[in-house]
Amino acid sequence: MAAETFAYNHLNVDLAKSPADKVLWLSSEFNRNELSKRLREPPFSASGIEEKHSDVNCTDLTSLDRHLLVGSINDLNTLAANKGTSFHKLIQQLEKNVDLVSGGPPCQSFSLAGLRDHSNSRNQLPWEFAKFVGTVKPKIALLENVSGILRAFNKDGKSYYAWYEVAKAFASLNYVPICLHINAKYIGAAQNRPRFIMLSLRYDIARKLLGNNVDDQFSIGLLQSIAFTDKVFRGKAVSLDDLSVHDIEKNPALFDSPLFSHLATMLGKESSTVKDAIDDLLHESKSPSAYVNLLNSAYENRYNMPVDKLINHELRNNSPHVKARFKLYQIVSMLPRAESIEIVKFIKNPIDSVLSESTIKALSKRKLLTPTGEMVSLKKRGDIEGLIASLHSKKQTQRALIANKPAPAALSIPDDACHYDEKTIRTLTVREMARIQTFPDWFQIRSKVTTGGKMRKFEVPQYTQVGNAVPPLLGVALGKVCREIIAAAR
Repeated sequence: MAAETFAYNHLNVDLAKSPADKVLWLSSEFNRNELSKRLREPPFSASGIEEKHSDVNCTDLTSLDRHLLVGSINDLNTLAANKGTSFHKLIQQLEKNVDLVSGGPPCQSFSLAGLRDHSNSRNQLPWEFAKFVGTVKPKIALLENVSGILRAFNKDGKSYYAWYEVAKAFASLNYVPICLHINAKYIGAAQNRPRFIMLSLRYDIARKLLGNNVDDQFSIGLLQSIAFTDKVFRGKAVSLDDLSVHDIEKNPALFDSPLFSHLATMLGKESSTVKDAIDDLLHESKSPSAYVNLLNSAYENRYNMPVDKLINHELRNNSPHVKARFKLYQIVSMLPRAESIEIVKFIKNPIDSVLSESTIKALSKRKLLTPTGEMVSLKKRGDIEGLIASLHSKKQTQRALIANKPAPAALSIPDDACHYDEKTIRTLTVREMARIQTFPDWFQIRSKVTTGGKMRKFEVPQYTQVGNAVPPLLGVALGKVCREIIAAAR
């Protein structure tokens, strides 16, 4: 589903209508004429080269230029290692001739919001990513992950740091890892979105940078990373103290350097807000903000996608019960933190929770929405607690957006957040989420809008595509960092 969106916006290919030579499947249970089935095929059943259909039969590099390969990185590594094949010969031609390999291995089990299961098979994908990097040997490998990768797993009574193990994997390939903890709000996104970024430099590139003395502050961090790589590559013991994570808030010095300043253009400045991002969509008479104008001019609209008609902005029909809960969350967002926490706990567990007198008093001054759609003013504790108990939900991340603040990071499921406007009691549209994530209005999110149940294991609908993406503005900033590192290492 994400491939359908990528092909439409970056290759001008509408996979919903017809097959395209620019899009190749590494592996599928269906042949090329059954494209509609391929687009809805679970990746678990699609992967595995043996006894599957594959479109990869390339004879020269130009046959892959501006093409999209759809499939599992495991299959990609299998094809690349298959000596004697045309694809293996192509991969050999790429060796040391690629500037950048960039990836965001699925990281649900690293996330603080997830189950943090060390045995989860998705945790192996960063290592598959490293394997591909070891084959192609680009100048830079960029890995993106959630902040939760920095927190330890408990395995057999010992602390296990996923980011550190991934860094060691790249160092064992003679790549020098530079680990960053950054935030998309510091490059202008209307979202508080901290992310772990690991820039792994091929050893010769790192040494050239050090020799060219590009920047003193950067050189200090680079020296440590080179020493770490030297130890790992030679099989010597290392510890957590041998490698730092450069946190933009706790250790901002590195981001003052010319090479990394692109990641801190808004550090110390007023953040973009949710209102900046979506208020004009609520009020037709309002002109787009400077934030929106920036998004719509910051990226090349390669195929002149139309912007006169707003796309992906269909309003969601929430049930009266959900609307009543959303109304309560809007009130919660305006109350002091202690009272807000009380109410959220009560919603999740009304049987074992009690609201304080100050919280009851605060709610008695507000109009609440009942599941039957009636606005009421309640004064008695029993009535207030009874209404809130009727809105019971086990959801962990549901909240109302705050107009004059950046949005929270957790925005991938339709009802994760509701609108800040008190007259607009609904979840966000795909376009509103895309604005917050810094997508331009011409960028069309494709495939089905949402999904549920067991389908969530393998479907990536519009909301999830937007919520899981690296914000494009952050992607641009990281691209500038990589470009300048390569230029400085000449």
